[in-house]
This record gives sequence, C-alpha cells and structure tokens, in this order.
Amino acid sequence: MGKIKVSWRPYLVISLGCFIVTFAMNFFLIPYKLAPGGVSGLSTVIYYLGGGRVSVGLLMLIINVPLFLTGYKSRGRLFLIRSIFGAVLLSVMIDGTAHFFDWLVKEYFVKFDASMATPDLLLNSVVGGLIMGFGLGIVLKEDATTGGTDLAAAVLKKAFPKFSMGQHLLILDGCVILFATVAFRSVKLGLYAALSLYISSKTIDAYLEGIKFSRGLLIISEHSEEIAGRLLHDVDRGVTGLKGVGMYSGRDKTVLLSVVKREEIPMVKDIVKDIDPSAFILLMDVREVLGEGFQPLHPTEGNKINTSN
Repeated sequence: MGKIKVSWRPYLVISLGCFIVTFAMNFFLIPYKLAPGGVSGLSTVIYYLGGGRVSVGLLMLIINVPLFLTGYKSRGRLFLIRSIFGAVLLSVMIDGTAHFFDWLVKEYFVKFDASMATPDLLLNSVVGGLIMGFGLGIVLKEDATTGGTDLAAAVLKKAFPKFSMGQHLLILDGCVILFATVAFRSVKLGLYAALSLYISSKTIDAYLEGIKFSRGLLIISEHSEEIAGRLLHDVDRGVTGLKGVGMYSGRDKTVLLSVVKREEIPMVKDIVKDIDPSAFILLMDVREVLGEGFQPLHPTEGNKINTSN
C-alpha cells in the first residue's frame, strides 16, 4: 500500500491568508458598516441589525454550513477539507481579534493621529478591499476558499446553467450590497461597499493571474519568413508558423504566432512596418504565460502528492 504524505504547507498559507482577511475586516470594514458582498458582508449587516448580540464570525460560520452541505458535491474532497479549514479559521480569527483591533485603533492610532477618530469611509473601503483581496487571493491559490457566495454560485450554476459563475456571483454580491444599503439606510455605505468589492475582486485576479501582462501576436504577411527571422534574432522571441488560407484570395498564407512582453510591442511594430507596411497584426492581452522566457512552469507545493511504497 502506498502512503500519502499530506503537506501542511497549504494550511499554513491558508492561515496567513485568513489572518490578512481578518485584519482587513476588523480594521477597515466591519467597524464602519462596510459590507462588500459575500457571506462576510451579509454577516456584518445581520450583526448590526441584531444589535451585536451574535458575533460576525459566528454568523459567518452559521451561514456557511448550509452552503458547504449543498455545494460540496461540485468540488473535490481536498478542496472541501481546505475550505472548511479556511472558513472555520477565518470565523474564529474575526471573533478572536475584534476587541484587539478595536483597542489597537483607540490606544495607538487615534493617539498618534487624531484624525483616525473620524473614519474616512472612502479610504477604508479602498484599503480594506485591497488587503482583503490579497488575503483571499492567497487562500484561493491553495485550492481553497473561506466559504461564501462562490459555493452558493456553484449551486445556482447547476440550477441555472444559462448564467456564468461570474454572473451568479455578481447577482449574489449585488443582493448583499443592496440589502446593506436598505438595512443601513445609506446609499453612501452601499456605494463604498460596491467599490470595496470591485477593488477586492481585481486584487484577487491580479494575485492569481499576475500583473505582468504579455501580448499575444498574430501576424499575417506576404513576408512571413523574413518577419519571423527578425523576431527570432532582434526580439529574441519564439515564433510559430500556422497554416492559413485567405478566404478572399484563396491563397495559402503563413500566420505567425508569438507572445512578447508589453515593452517589446513597439519594437515588433517597427520590424513589421519596416518589412511589410501592408501586413495585418492582431494584438491580444495575455494574462499569464508559462514557459521559457517568461514565468517558469513548475507545480506548486500544495498540489504535490507524494507516494512511497
């Protein structure tokens, strides 16, 4: 029988991500009634409506239980275990550090800067969304979540397959923000929450997919071989020739495919213009490129499963 060695590294990384999310929520969001969608936002609204009798962390845990029960079948076992760990840990951290962060602000930040006593909701929503998105990105990269609306979206996706996961998430988070706007009777708080949600989602994308955008190139020219040679030698980028047919002329053409860094685009344009001013260039955004000359292609530690006899 082969023994499966379980790595604890993913759980340590998930713990770090949960702490960062906790800091964002307890320092920038929850104390100021900012509810940027998701289970955390819904729990924040219920917490204030209930007069603070039930803590935010406990409310998150209660709401997440039915989501895990209904959504676990749509994900793998490892994902479920890590997500339960993340959801429980985040709830415990939020409740366990709430008083600490409140004391920290009052005893140190307000005394150091008196303006901290009057919160800047715009600043809180921006910075809070940025930090929360960074923390959630760390968790998501380890093939886990902290529970929340993504599980509910997975369930709705099965019931209403015409809508994408992104659309379901947008609807769910939009409903939470609308609920917060009505509950707090403040359009301003609703708009700040929407801003925080947007910044958080963009930060997650940037962390998971990278911010070093590259450009994909498709070049159609009568001088494909000459252009390819210049790209190989002058730009030092690989080029692949794809066989194509001009549907108007009926002639065979070689379509050049390449991926270059953003700063190399002007050089590529100059090369093509110099060789064939009538060439056709199609530029495409490429979020992530793995391989030689770009980011190394290697498995993450969290996805490794070692077996030994």
